[in-house]
Amino acid sequence: MEMEQIRHLIFQSQQGDTNARSQLVEANLPLVHSIARRFVDRGVDYDDLLQIGSLGLLKAINDFNLDYDVRFSTYAVPKIMGEIKQHLRKSSPLTVSRSTKKLASQALHAKDVLSQALGRNPTISEIAAHLEVEPEDVVCAFEAVAPVYSLQAPITQGDEDAPEFQDLVATSGGHESLMLKQALQNLSPDERQIILLRYFAEKSQSEVAGVLGISQAQVSRKEARIIRQLRHEL
Repeated sequence: MEMEQIRHLIFQSQQGDTNARSQLVEANLPLVHSIARRFVDRGVDYDDLLQIGSLGLLKAINDFNLDYDVRFSTYAVPKIMGEIKQHLRKSSPLTVSRSTKKLASQALHAKDVLSQALGRNPTISEIAAHLEVEPEDVVCAFEAVAPVYSLQAPITQGDEDAPEFQDLVATSGGHESLMLKQALQNLSPDERQIILLRYFAEKSQSEVAGVLGISQAQVSRKEARIIRQLRHEL
């Protein structure tokens, strides 16, 4: 779609033309998809990300100033990203310090920049060097904004009929219980202790950290890795 045609549709949309607005949304959906894919690992369903991003697109259409010689897509990108990021901040079940959130945001941006420059995903050390911080700080920042695993989530991603992790934990017998026991046996003693304390004793990450004598960030990092391993095995 040509730039002049887009600007004309924006003008019509801002005057209340719903057909023009629909044409703009449809023409810019690939842009929303592209941005939403950057946030698929943040604990929000992809379809929800698309809806939130589309809301940001509508705001961009309504707020775009036709007096400025700026491409609409250039204006729309930060609007769409801002809408998604705002939703992620509001829906996060964990309280994360502002400095950690800022470092996580910088690290994610650095990851995108380095990925384009290197032609591959950068390592934690490369991201840390780019930001001139310690690799451990980058890891903690990533873990702080990582998705929280839910007991209500299906073990097999994309399969609505798959059992949930809580179903296997609560099962007193049968094939699923045996699968869970076998999967737990494959963990190291420390890893099994974390799962038992978190999901059977129902202790918080802070409480588990106190029992094991490590930091809460380490518990969070270990727990995320263990759950990924259990998902794979189950």
